[in-house]
Amino acid sequence: MSEEFEVEGQHEHAVEHAAHDNSLGRMVAMFTAVLATVGAIISYQNSGSESLGLELKNEAILKKSEASDQWAYYQAKGIKQVILEHAVGNTEAERAALAAEAKRYTDEKADIQKAAKSLDAEAKSADAASARAFEPHHHLAQALALVQVAIALAALTVLTRQRWLLLISGVSALTGVVFWILAWL
Repeated sequence: MSEEFEVEGQHEHAVEHAAHDNSLGRMVAMFTAVLATVGAIISYQNSGSESLGLELKNEAILKKSEASDQWAYYQAKGIKQVILEHAVGNTEAERAALAAEAKRYTDEKADIQKAAKSLDAEAKSADAASARAFEPHHHLAQALALVQVAIALAALTVLTRQRWLLLISGVSALTGVVFWILAWL
């Protein structure tokens, strides 16, 4: 009966250790690729949210400016109306013409006021829509930052061969995904 004994040398130990490290490297590379994909999606959604928010904010500012113009026009008509109401005509015909002109300004002011109020309402609505569009931004920015930290920690795992860094990377990535989900709730 012959029994074979295998004596492991340093070379075999080094080869086994290198193979073990290669599996860590492959695992971290796949994890990093997934994180990079998730990060790209979060970044895309964040920029879309910001763009929409800014577009709606610009619309709100434009409508507010138009409303301000209408209110200025309303005031100008009001000033003209007051001037005509206090103007003194020499004859009854002149006084009647001045009163008719003042009445015309009163009527025009009603339409201008209606337009100004409508533009104010549109500005308020666009401003509220802008605020809603910006709501996910902060959570998305936090999610993206956490995913980027997770990628950096995964790279450090490979460089330092400290597996505990991969655990911290996973926690960072998971926290980032939670913030990503919270952004849309």
